[in-house]
Amino acid sequence: MKKLVIASTMLMLAGCVQVDNYEAVVKAPAPAQLAGYWQSKGPQSVMVSPEAIASLIITKEGDTLDCRQWQRVTAVRGKLMQRDDDYYNVVANKKLAAYSLDIDDGVLEYDRLELQRVDRPTPECADAMTKNGLSE
Repeated sequence: MKKLVIASTMLMLAGCVQVDNYEAVVKAPAPAQLAGYWQSKGPQSVMVSPEAIASLIITKEGDTLDCRQWQRVTAVRGKLMQRDDDYYNVVANKKLAAYSLDIDDGVLEYDRLELQRVDRPTPECADAMTKNGLSE
């Protein structure tokens, strides 16, 4: 049983890097393949509802906005961090975690979600961008 708990914990943390101080994280500019608007397509098992939408906005400067919407909109600012050849989204919340960003065949894997590039954010996420000081 103990091994099962440890294995489950390891799987949950896969792709997540612990960060001790958000302010100390050096923001990295986004490479062209990451910069832009990313959005979930269709239902995803990690979302609360099949109608929920997950978006990740990454600016060229390396600012990020994790925008989730279902019955309301939640948006969390973050910044892009680079370690070696890997990029992470470090979110400005209580967890202080850095989530890996991996692109495979045009699909961005982020926080157990699969996101595809879109031309524009949803109107709700565009409003959240403005409220959080990010421009399109």
